[in-house]
Amino acid sequence: MTFAWMGWTLPTALFFGFIALALLTLGILAKLAPNNEPRVGILRVATQRGDRFFLSLLGAAFIHLAWIGLAPKDLSLWFATLASVVYAALVFRFA
Repeated sequence: MTFAWMGWTLPTALFFGFIALALLTLGILAKLAPNNEPRVGILRVATQRGDRFFLSLLGAAFIHLAWIGLAPKDLSLWFATLASVVYAALVFRFA
């Protein structure tokens, strides 16, 4: 069985590898630091680690889609990835 129909390019494999690694990290954090109390941040909604991770992934998807649609074609998509990492850090800090 070949997976060529899935379009497994290097960026695609890196993306799904990162998601798997991030979920594994969240699982290890849950085991090592089980006190995952909800906290209320700037959104005024109680969020836990998993919620903030989901918000980070959702935001990263929208940042990348906006980048693809609005940025000049000569700018690399890695800038959108950098913006997504900054966004995720802000979500985990303030949300």
